[in-house]
Parts: sequence; structure tokens; C-alpha cells
Amino acid sequence: MTDRLMLLDSASLYFRAFYGVPESITAPDGTPVNAVRGMLDIVAKLVTTYRPTHVIACWDDDWRPQWRVDLIPSYKAHRVVEILASGPDVEEVPDPLEVQVPLIRRSLELLGIPVVGVAEHEADDVIGTFATGAGLPVDIVTGDRDLFQLVDDDAEVRVIYTARGMSKLEIVTDEVVVSKYGVLAAQYADFAALRGDPSDGLPGVPGIGEKTAATLLASHGDLPGIIAAAERGEGMSAGMRAKITGAADYLSVAPTVVAVVRDLDVERPDARLRPVADESAAAAFADQWGIASAFDRAALAIAGITG
Repeated sequence: MTDRLMLLDSASLYFRAFYGVPESITAPDGTPVNAVRGMLDIVAKLVTTYRPTHVIACWDDDWRPQWRVDLIPSYKAHRVVEILASGPDVEEVPDPLEVQVPLIRRSLELLGIPVVGVAEHEADDVIGTFATGAGLPVDIVTGDRDLFQLVDDDAEVRVIYTARGMSKLEIVTDEVVVSKYGVLAAQYADFAALRGDPSDGLPGVPGIGEKTAATLLASHGDLPGIIAAAERGEGMSAGMRAKITGAADYLSVAPTVVAVVRDLDVERPDARLRPVADESAAAAFADQWGIASAFDRAALAIAGITG
């Protein structure tokens, strides 16, 4: 079997698990475990369907890095819970999910899936770093369109897109990005900067939507090319030139915010799937939290790959 690396956008998946499994699923002590069970079933489905030999759960050690906020203050601002004006930003997470996040992390660790985060960076940046120069085919599992910028047929990097649900997973390749948006995957970050993204608090350039952004990129190649053309007054209408030049301050920082970091100083873990190493610890954990069936499904899926 050909080696293949799967990179999990962990938060994207456990939020989906939380909202996809009834909150009535609880541990013997009453603690909600719907997201834990859902996440384990997601892992089982992904491993069974796509048969990766290596899996890494990429983690948001900082879901809203200050260096991105310094550049664009509105970045993810709508997701912040105001607790203390002088305190750190806290992401709005439902209480029944928050209590499950450590259990999800422990479940993954017991399955032998390394959990990797990097200080002051999002999971996207960890994914970008591990996907770049991986030396083997890569599947990125996410519901976040921002990661389309990493798609690269030549390097065998694709996205398994979860936005329509786990029963309607979509494999995103270069061709799919072009068909959806009219831009190359390599242009996607510039496209997103121009268009903006309300889900991330990115304003975009006023008056420029998806079609206009795609047209500009088709004509001028990339954002620097678009800006240069606007400054010269060539290849675009006076009105479009005014939109681009009027957003100069935003466009000077947006690419840095949107671009996934690909060169973090982080050690690549041994991510090869293996049968559960400590069966007694895994069984005790699964029994304590009432997730034995789901854990076994994930463990059996992994055993089917490694056996």
C-alpha cells in the first residue's frame, strides 16, 4: 500500500462532530460526550475510506494569533467572547463542547494519532507546514476553504472538504478549485484577500466579489500584478482602479493574514498508524467515558490499515 499522509483540521472536525451527534449522548457521570463519539466515528470513516498510512491531528494552539490581529483587527473578532477587557481573547465555544475537547485530544493520543500545535499559530499553519515538502501524497481534512490554497496536484496535495457533511465528502483538486472559483489553487489566497471572508472577519476590497476577483486574477496573475496595474492605470477601468488603490492599506497586510504559514519550526512526528499500543489504558478510558463502541470502531479501522 502506498504511503499517504492525512492531516486533520481538528477543531473543524470536532465542531462538526458536536453539532452532528445529539447532546443526549453522555458518559456514565452525565458529562456530554457527543463530540468525542462523533470525532471517533469521523476518524473511523476517514481511515476506512481514504486509507492513510500516516495521520496527524493538527491543533489550534492559538486560534486567533495576535500577529494576524495586529494586521487586521477584525480578524475573527466576531467569534470572541468578551470576558475581561484586558484578558486574552477567548473563542466562543459551547460549554458542552469545551468540556469534551481534552477528551477528544486524549482519545486521539490513545489511538496513536499525534496531536500537534504550535504556539502563536493556528492549525492551518501546522497543516501548511506538514503538507509542504511532505514527500508523500497528502490529504487535508477540513471544512475551511482557506486551505484550498494548499491544493497542488503536482505535489499530490488535495483537500477532503467536509462542508456538506461526512456523508458528502468532496475531494478538492486543482481542477475543482478552478471549476468552483475560476482561479488556480495557487491564486486562492489572493482571491480570498480580494473577496474577503465574513466567517474570518476579513473585509475584502469594497465592491469586489468572487467573480470580479477571479477576473482580475485571470488578467493580472496575482495580487502584486493587480496592484501594479491599478497604479499604472492599465488594464482596468477607472472605477476598478479606484477600488484597488482605495484599499491599498488593507491589501498591504491582507495577504500575510490569509496566507497559511508553510515553514514553522516544528518537528515532524512519527505519524505512521499502528494498532493501539496501550490497550488497557485505552479500554479504561473508553469505559470511563462511555465511548467504548466508538473507540473500538476507530481502533479497528486503524488495525485494518496496519494489519
